[in-house]
Amino acid sequence: MRKLLILSLFFAVLFVKAQNQLEIPPIIDDVNINLNLQNSTHQFFSGQATATMGANGSILGPTLVLHKNTNVNIQVTNNLGQPTTLHWHGMHISAQNDGGPHTVIDPGTTWNPQFTVMNNASTMWYHPHLDTYTDEHVSKGIAGMIIIKDDQEAALDLPRTYGVDDIPLVVQTKDFDANNQIVFHSNNDDTLMVNATIDPVVDLPAQVVRLRLLNGSTQRVFRFGFDNNRNFYQIATDGGLRETPLLINRLQLASGERSEILVDLSGLEGQTIYLKSYASEFPNGIYGGTSPGMNASMPLDNYNPNPLNGSDFTVLTINVGAQTANPVTSIPSTLTTITPYLEANADATRNFTLQSAQGGFQQLNGDFVINGVSLDMNTINVTVPLNNTEIWTISNNSAISHPFHIHDIQFLILDVDGNPPPATAQGWKDTFLIPSGGGSVRVITKFEDFADTTVPYMYHCHMLNHEDGGMMGQFVVVDTNASLSGENIENGLELYPNPTNKVYMTAKLLDTSDKINAYAIINELGQIIQYHKIHINEVNNMYSFPVFELASGKYHLKVYTDKKILTKRFIKE
Repeated sequence: MRKLLILSLFFAVLFVKAQNQLEIPPIIDDVNINLNLQNSTHQFFSGQATATMGANGSILGPTLVLHKNTNVNIQVTNNLGQPTTLHWHGMHISAQNDGGPHTVIDPGTTWNPQFTVMNNASTMWYHPHLDTYTDEHVSKGIAGMIIIKDDQEAALDLPRTYGVDDIPLVVQTKDFDANNQIVFHSNNDDTLMVNATIDPVVDLPAQVVRLRLLNGSTQRVFRFGFDNNRNFYQIATDGGLRETPLLINRLQLASGERSEILVDLSGLEGQTIYLKSYASEFPNGIYGGTSPGMNASMPLDNYNPNPLNGSDFTVLTINVGAQTANPVTSIPSTLTTITPYLEANADATRNFTLQSAQGGFQQLNGDFVINGVSLDMNTINVTVPLNNTEIWTISNNSAISHPFHIHDIQFLILDVDGNPPPATAQGWKDTFLIPSGGGSVRVITKFEDFADTTVPYMYHCHMLNHEDGGMMGQFVVVDTNASLSGENIENGLELYPNPTNKVYMTAKLLDTSDKINAYAIINELGQIIQYHKIHINEVNNMYSFPVFELASGKYHLKVYTDKKILTKRFIKE
């Protein structure tokens, strides 16, 4: 395997590092966006080119600039020759536009999400999210940054000239085989790159610059800082601006997390500084440290030897040049106001336990589960009433830390192991690293604006190996106040026997040209207690579904067809 020799102290004096100018992804600032997902090749190393995937190019994708309160129309065409999806990570949009694993884009087809941008100014990203294939498609290259702008952020004196003093940094590690091909589902991710550039160097002006950091790696956690412990300011978390800039010299980001920082390079013209990851400072139980498990002797295949693990290494070399014509030279004292959700107003509390599927000394090499179960695409794990304010407690009983991501919403962290969250995580978040070995994190959020009983949102570990292995669950947001009567087309759906004490009931569409695609059973509280997608070759216009596990009572059967949604009441005796 190819190693980054610059990371080895033993070879530092012998090895002259060949640096490459940092690639800056192209930008699309428009309400109409076309993305072509394509196969290609990219020349990472001399010799054989690497097979890659990209959006509108050989690898990664353009940076999308979206403006709050505007309506966007996106055309995503899949020319990969295999199914995929495209998820807008961190964005508050409807489930049908979210791009999760249920919204499959078949080869040769175009998906057309359309939505109003509701998020505040922030740094988001997009990437594939196909069940069991996420790591392959992201590792091979499909990922891109999203910059959301709004009037409040525009009124601040912040750097925002893209590629000059406002720099996107997609930080990733990958594994390459002897033929320079990307290996996915691998723990030997020993090649570091930023914006798909290995050994990157960038020229930045001697003034305040803004770095948008995205950890786009499959699994690795980074602990960012500058050489000589240079201070910098964190101004934004996953979901947007902090209330005030935070002066720090370290910033931890797990897979999927983002942060915006300001670095004051004033007076440093002609000097070189280094953005680094101080992985030697990680405790046991974090992927990227010396030991990924709480037990230092707990094995993880191909994790060692790897020069990145437990080492301090350079992420980006910065050569400081002359100021621009209109430089930003100061740090604003205030940024925004965050109005927290109050614990006393929470409508529900839920508990999620992360654990190894197999346990034991070899658990790091197996799959992981949430609340004792692996993902079942036909099972809704949680039903959330629309406009619920909820507290979710995520506990980690496994030996490795897991970044936990929730679709649809941004949350605030109430506490970590009973203590206030770290200062760098005190802001809007959608992903956070849950400590290993019994660690627990409580978050509070509100599920508003979007309800959909057809397409679920996801919650999952954002270590893509773990996600592909089933460490993921599904939730739907339902409007319990919505009337079902408008969908109750008695002449379009037969349901028998009704009432029933049988094992199965049968649903039959009277329109024989129509086809049942999925069904849901909803109780009197409006909760989805069963959800099942029906494969296209299983049924035409009728389907028998099990009811033997239902308690006696009144229910609604909701049937999703090619043409409509039909609802019928039934009684289980």
